[in-house]
Amino acid sequence: MKKSLTAIIGAGIATSLPLPGCTNCASARSQEHAMLFKNLKAEVETLSVYIGERNFRNKARLDAAADYIEKAFTYENVRVSRQVFHIKGEPFYNIEAEIRGTSRPEKIIVIGAHYDSAVDTPGANDNASGIAALIEMVRNFSEKQPAWTVRFVAFANEEPPFFWSKNMGSLVYARQCRKRGEDIAGMISIETIGYYSDAGKSQRYPFPLNCFKKNRKGNFIAFISNLNSKQLLNTSMQSFRHNSEFPIDGMALPAIVPRVISSDHSSFWRQGYQAIMITDTARFRYPYYHTPQDLPDKMDFTKMAKVVSGIGKMVEELAKRN
Repeated sequence: MKKSLTAIIGAGIATSLPLPGCTNCASARSQEHAMLFKNLKAEVETLSVYIGERNFRNKARLDAAADYIEKAFTYENVRVSRQVFHIKGEPFYNIEAEIRGTSRPEKIIVIGAHYDSAVDTPGANDNASGIAALIEMVRNFSEKQPAWTVRFVAFANEEPPFFWSKNMGSLVYARQCRKRGEDIAGMISIETIGYYSDAGKSQRYPFPLNCFKKNRKGNFIAFISNLNSKQLLNTSMQSFRHNSEFPIDGMALPAIVPRVISSDHSSFWRQGYQAIMITDTARFRYPYYHTPQDLPDKMDFTKMAKVVSGIGKMVEELAKRN
């Protein structure tokens, strides 16, 4: 590695720029976007290059990623905690940052992403991109006073061999929420959001969606839900469109459609909660999915910053409801 794990965990992250008044709003937005671009790129590089492959086979690196995320989540007005669970005596960690709601704190929105990478991959897009988005949203929300409680959770063990098992980090977390009787109004899974292409036929679809005339350019962000989460899907897409001009597509699908369950949102479906996935569609677009070439140089941080900005404003809007 190019840096020690201690140096990585202790490294600072650029702080957000204060926005001036609306005498020059375009300039302010440009500055904000430039800083978001810089931060996202630095965070993805830290996780995928300096820490690198992080999973049960590389436990020290997985733990280093957890420590890095915990430090990056630490702001005033943000309660940071670890959920510890054990597999064959080894501890694994979900890292949670909570901003408690002001008027309806019992209503909870969970925004989650997994921080482990698949075996033999550095996991830049899958899923350091999702974790970088969480870090930036925590930074932004640390100054907010949402009506509902907002939780940002970094999950361990989304990748095989733990996917869909009792040791999948998001399932451990969702089960605990259900056991405590928590009112999770909606869960948003951020999964692989850094790759976009305007090339023809750069976007593929699973059966039976490939039978329909769909956008064949991988230049949009996708919102996916099961049929029971259609209300959350529609509300979220409407809010994203209101707050961003970035191209978006989405649909509610039966869970039997291939890959619809393929991330942490499905853990919340299994516990009866509404949940959606926000994704660049991963294997259906990204040529480097689950390969050693899943590195930051394959990603489009300019477009990713626009997506993250839109998601952040969407979550802020969702959490304002009374």
